Amino acid sequence: MRSLDLRVGKRLLWVGAAAYPLQNITRVYTFTLTPRRKDATMLFLKRAALTLAVAFGLTILAALSAIGNQSLAGGILTFTWLGAIGALVFSLVEMFSVVGAPPQYVLAVETSGPSIAMVTSSDPRQLDQLVSPIVQAIENPEAEFQVKVEQLFVNPKNYHFGDNVNMYGGSGNVGVGHS
Repeated sequence: MRSLDLRVGKRLLWVGAAAYPLQNITRVYTFTLTPRRKDATMLFLKRAALTLAVAFGLTILAALSAIGNQSLAGGILTFTWLGAIGALVFSLVEMFSVVGAPPQYVLAVETSGPSIAMVTSSDPRQLDQLVSPIVQAIENPEAEFQVKVEQLFVNPKNYHFGDNVNMYGGSGNVGVGHS
């Protein structure tokens, strides 16, 4: 994380060097961004199973080729298990980077387009208190303020942003189904 300025002035919300026109802001809210720990663990287990299945398959192939050429079988075995260990270590490191990531309390600013700004602070109350001034600035074009916040650098695929709802058809849609 690094510190940056969040300021409102001249009908623009500035988050660092990014400018968002106040009239394009559709939603300002705070929430806790939680890592996808379960998904990361399941992905690791799938990768480990696939890696070990391929390694055992190649080990059987090496054992069969040992009948004709002993040095070829040894080379296949060495290459297979070094590759398998490397793949497992890579998958394990990737899993722990998600599993060990802390939840982040963020202030999100969504626009009418696809862009979103997210900032965080070591003090969640500061973010909760920023929602109101930003909304007031949307309603009052003359409003101006400036605060220091922290910029959040995350890989979006590692965090759960909330429910994704896909609706098909236009009538009879009631509630959200969880699977």
